Amino acid sequence: MPGIKDVAAHAGVSAATVSRALSGNGAVSASTRRRVLAAAEELGFVISYNASSLASGRTRNVGVVLPGVGRWYFAKVLEGAASALIEAGYDLTLYNTGDGPGHRESVLKEMLRRKRLDAVITVALRLTDEELAQLRAVDKPIVAIGGPLPGTAAIRVDEVGISALATGHLISLGHTRIAHIGGGEELERDFQLGGTRRTGYEGAMRDAGLTPEPGWVASAEFSVAGGFRAAKALLARPDVRPTAIFCAADEIAVGAILAARDLGLRVPEDLSVIGIDGHDMGEVFGLTTISQSPEGQGAAAVAAVLALMRNEPVDDFGFFPTEFVVRSSTAVPGRLRA
Repeated sequence: MPGIKDVAAHAGVSAATVSRALSGNGAVSASTRRRVLAAAEELGFVISYNASSLASGRTRNVGVVLPGVGRWYFAKVLEGAASALIEAGYDLTLYNTGDGPGHRESVLKEMLRRKRLDAVITVALRLTDEELAQLRAVDKPIVAIGGPLPGTAAIRVDEVGISALATGHLISLGHTRIAHIGGGEELERDFQLGGTRRTGYEGAMRDAGLTPEPGWVASAEFSVAGGFRAAKALLARPDVRPTAIFCAADEIAVGAILAARDLGLRVPEDLSVIGIDGHDMGEVFGLTTISQSPEGQGAAAVAAVLALMRNEPVDDFGFFPTEFVVRSSTAVPGRLRA
């Protein structure tokens, strides 16, 4: 089996250069890296990370901690992070804090502290002071996705701003009877996503001099079924029926569209619906949305954590960019059409 010296001889470089090129640690020009990679491939050489970790103290492994994998957002963040880590030659270890009673405590107090990681990425976790101290005791670079952790680089979107933008879109079309379906308790456990997006909605309504009818603000399970049930209740009374609904997530919005159809209402002729996320289903249902690219957030977090591992400074990212996607689910209310 070929060794690192064989690759060095084949590429015409030193063994140290081969090590730097294959591990990603240290400065190597792009042309030299390509030459080393080509030589390694030709010889069938695969670097032993177990051996290299003994010399470097690196495990080539990054831990990702999140509250669950069942939701679309978490799955997409994980997809983006995993892809970026593979490209960088790193493994990923997943820690699911919401899998069962005591799992969160076990992850923070025990598993992360076994020193089998080079860095940690947290996703949508709000930590107590004690939990934050436990995380920092790992003594590895940390990057947060989905909200700020004190003293930690964070990848996050402007939840209040994009919620106000979504509501403002409906107002600009001429809607004044605008309802809101937010997330339920599962969204409130960590970064209060449901409450934050409701704040944006209420601010936009207030700025426009609009007051929602009692009962026009509802919460739903974070799913199509949850959105369907909440929207069915909102739309059940024709005398106080809204002409538009801002949903805190695309899955809820798709449920609202299906509820409207079930009641014989047309979207957008009788009801406009807008969501947030950029879910894959949005294009199928013609959903107007604000895409937050969770895959991009995952990849950005990996780029940041790799920079921290190289001892490079990571500045404040500001807010992660979002994209307003206008489709066919929003239009001027029927009473304003010529």
